[in-house]
Amino acid sequence: MIRYQDYALLETTHTPENIEWSISYSFNARDTETPRVLLIGDSICNAYQSTVREGLGKYANVTFWASSKCVTDPDYLRELDYMLDSYWYDAICFNNGLHSLTASPDEWEEAYANTVRFISDKCKGIPLFLTLCTPVADRDKNSIVMRINESISAFAHKKGLPIIDLYTPMAALNKRENMNDTFHWKAPAVAMQGERICRALKPIVAPELVPDLEEEIAVSAEDAKDTVIE
Repeated sequence: MIRYQDYALLETTHTPENIEWSISYSFNARDTETPRVLLIGDSICNAYQSTVREGLGKYANVTFWASSKCVTDPDYLRELDYMLDSYWYDAICFNNGLHSLTASPDEWEEAYANTVRFISDKCKGIPLFLTLCTPVADRDKNSIVMRINESISAFAHKKGLPIIDLYTPMAALNKRENMNDTFHWKAPAVAMQGERICRALKPIVAPELVPDLEEEIAVSAEDAKDTVIE
């Protein structure tokens, strides 16, 4: 039996934010025949999930869980366990980092690895994509984002898991023109993020939407190892 308690940090210096929040939606919740994907993230995920739903259309349903919680939060795995139990998923996209900027790097890396292991053990055989964090419009904070993304990339390479890179395309954009504040993006940039998620998921849940799988950069469940979605 997979118990989320067995994947929790033994000790953590995590401090809750002043306002903690979680948002989850399952669209077409009564439909158990159509493939379903799970998006895990924060407010960035909450923004791009609508683009993912539009991009996958009738071919796949979307469940998403967006939360302010860092993976070092003792409650994170408890809430994640509920989301993983809610449905059978055909693919999972996992992101955590922008609410981890003040977390201990060592604790965050251990908790992140434990969380990925928990998802993989509980949802054995289901394609799991690790999603890189988007940039932020603050130089000091962004240096932490870059360090987090480097840790995710190194971990993904070690474990043979595919990466969806949301950092690189956003870093190329003009921040003043494309961001609403330090963390959040305007609609055109959000659409770009959602399209990248779709590009990764389509070969798995809707291969008929992909004209030529050999030319498609997004990876399938079978050849997903050591690949960055660009």
